[in-house]
Amino acid sequence: MRYAFIIYFDPKKLFDGSDEANACHADQQAYAAELKASGHLVGHQPLALPNEAITVKVREGRAMTTDGPFMETKELVAGFVQIEAKDLNEAVRLASGMPYARLGHIEVRAEPDYSKPRPKL
Repeated sequence: MRYAFIIYFDPKKLFDGSDEANACHADQQAYAAELKASGHLVGHQPLALPNEAITVKVREGRAMTTDGPFMETKELVAGFVQIEAKDLNEAVRLASGMPYARLGHIEVRAEPDYSKPRPKL
């Protein structure tokens, strides 16, 4: 089953040049290599900081844009990792090994199977 690890962190902590932040970056590169070697890694993608983003919404057929993210928050979505795991427990175990979890947090979500009925909310 495929899972997405959505990575959140405060860029002021991750890019402050501290020994802890520098170690986290180095460890993350090594961890990505481990995920690839173990066959768990499907793909990964960092994202630019929100000051380079545009938020788009369409209302009544009209597109509107706003500079930056829609929400103001210290922590931001920094990127994602897509993995293959046998179940949620394995996915959580793999996410807990991710170095970025030390300075931020990792949200683990299963990728939905759209051949099945959509969830009722």
